[in-house]
Amino acid sequence: MSDGHTPSGGSARLNTGVAHNARVWNYWIGGKDNYEVDQQVGEHVAGMFPIIRDIARADRDFLGRAVSFLAGERGVRQYLDIGTGLPTADNTHEIAQRIAPDSRIVYVDNDPIVLVHARTLLTGTHEGVTAYIDADVHDPQAIVERAADTLDFTQPVAVMMLGILNFVLDADKAREIVRRVMAAVPSGSFLVLTHPTFDDELGGAGQIPAMEFWNENATPPITARSGADIAGFLDGLELLEPGLVSCGQWRAAPGAAVVVPQYGAVAVKP
Repeated sequence: MSDGHTPSGGSARLNTGVAHNARVWNYWIGGKDNYEVDQQVGEHVAGMFPIIRDIARADRDFLGRAVSFLAGERGVRQYLDIGTGLPTADNTHEIAQRIAPDSRIVYVDNDPIVLVHARTLLTGTHEGVTAYIDADVHDPQAIVERAADTLDFTQPVAVMMLGILNFVLDADKAREIVRRVMAAVPSGSFLVLTHPTFDDELGGAGQIPAMEFWNENATPPITARSGADIAGFLDGLELLEPGLVSCGQWRAAPGAAVVVPQYGAVAVKP
């Protein structure tokens, strides 16, 4: 998700000469919606930090488990997915509406490639609603105001922030974004979060040079954080078991858990 002003026409922002996160991430998980420059940067990063593809897959699998849990066990019927990225298989609305066809999902992103694909591919059930808003994570007020056209903020909402706060370089600003969005949703709502880390216990040291290369050769800039800093985004919320862990370990099936340097958590607003 890029930052800065969002013009009305997505094509004005489309730059295929510079690698972009949404497209490189799509390349890492085996998608086709990317350009040669994305493939080149993606391969270079993967050469520096070979488990990056494992991180991408683990993050995607975490999304599936978290939405399945919230829709199936917690009865959540509304989702605000901020920084959705390029559509692939089993997007948030597909998982939620498979369990509960009346689920309502609002996707938020600010990348023109995502915008084009979302309007074409992110279609849901007749019983539910699948909407897309072109907005920036740095403007939480606009996100909440526009999402209210589709979501009922008197009823619980699952706020999805997977791999998005790492593009908010200032930690205080990132905490404020989370605080403002979660302040808009009622008690019983959830925050679903993933974030890359440089913590050694999760094997994150290799992220630092890879991210330095990324920030010199691609957009938008990115940062990893410690587990303690990431836990700060969850202040005021109640962590669900198993807490803040590698996203590959969160409620994974026995024998299927993988440890990647990307934290994942689901927390409920009391």
